[in-house]
Amino acid sequence: MSDDLDELYQQVILDHCKTPRNFRVLEGANRKGEGYNPLCGDNYTVFMKMDGDVVKDITFQGSGCCISKASASLLTDSVKGKSKSEVKELFKKVHDMMTTGHVDDEGVGKLAVFAGVHKFPARVKCAILSWHAAVAAVDGQDGPVSTENESN
Repeated sequence: MSDDLDELYQQVILDHCKTPRNFRVLEGANRKGEGYNPLCGDNYTVFMKMDGDVVKDITFQGSGCCISKASASLLTDSVKGKSKSEVKELFKKVHDMMTTGHVDDEGVGKLAVFAGVHKFPARVKCAILSWHAAVAAVDGQDGPVSTENESN
């Protein structure tokens, strides 16, 4: 990846960290996913309003490092309007991208800023935490999810 592209990606991540989008409790949420990274203390709750199988609105609340907060912010922008199966498919693409650096040009869009995370295996858990919580929420899973079982 070029230095200019690395710098652009860093700017996007810092922007979403300093001014996260959809950072609030969602009134009237009918789904909730909780994510916790015991190694670094990142802790986020993802709130969703689902209409049938479609994510009508999504927000998040919690605390963590800049990578985890930026990832949650971009996640909320990326899954609004998507169906449960589309959210799960996007999770697979994002997870693959974060663990391998391979960017699937079909469907990741702005999320490509996290492709470089694979170079820092300890940070993959930070970046993917809110995604695990979002998948738990669309599945209606109770209880918090953890990055302890994450292979990277």
